[in-house]
Amino acid sequence: MSLWYTIRKLSIKGFPLMLIGYMRVSSDSDRQITDLQHDALLAAGVDARHIFEDHASGAQDDRPGLTSALAFVRPGDVLVVWKLDRLGRSLSHLLSIIATLKANQIAFRSLTEGMDTTTASGELLFHVFGALAQYERALTKERVLAGLNAARRRGRVGGRPPAIAQEKLDAIVEALHNGMSKAAVCRTFGVKRTTLIETLDRIGWPGLIEKHRSD
Repeated sequence: MSLWYTIRKLSIKGFPLMLIGYMRVSSDSDRQITDLQHDALLAAGVDARHIFEDHASGAQDDRPGLTSALAFVRPGDVLVVWKLDRLGRSLSHLLSIIATLKANQIAFRSLTEGMDTTTASGELLFHVFGALAQYERALTKERVLAGLNAARRRGRVGGRPPAIAQEKLDAIVEALHNGMSKAAVCRTFGVKRTTLIETLDRIGWPGLIEKHRSD
């Protein structure tokens, strides 16, 4: 009998089925923040066996703990975090995760912000997050189109065909918007990093400008 079945077998019909905790710290030496998150999750009723953890910066693409937590939760469960910034790499990534939780009928709770989608007011937050996600996608598309139009006005039209086909480029922009790192985009879509950067610069993708400023 699997451990997964042993943990869940007594909770099949109740709601919530289970509280699943997720915590993230930037480094192994950040012991104080680790203990703070862990204690807060336990105090909220999360079983220590159901806490998933990552030791990675917020911008890091590879987070096996989060991947495991999202794979473990089931409809009716509640994903619990200490703070919102522990969950998403960026606002778009956070919105994407919360939208996925809603689509899979998984509730969400952030202890510091007092967000709890198992309550009536908290359920409204799911709709707000969904609206924000739609708005950000529309804004990103608008900026990309504006960049393309600006490039045309500068005469950067014609010549050799674009290195990345438009259909693939649309998918790449959407992936970047949803929080995928440039390294992961290069691996997934089979493009060179220099080609990706040049193409994003050509279309005036706003995320590239923000990254240069942060550097």
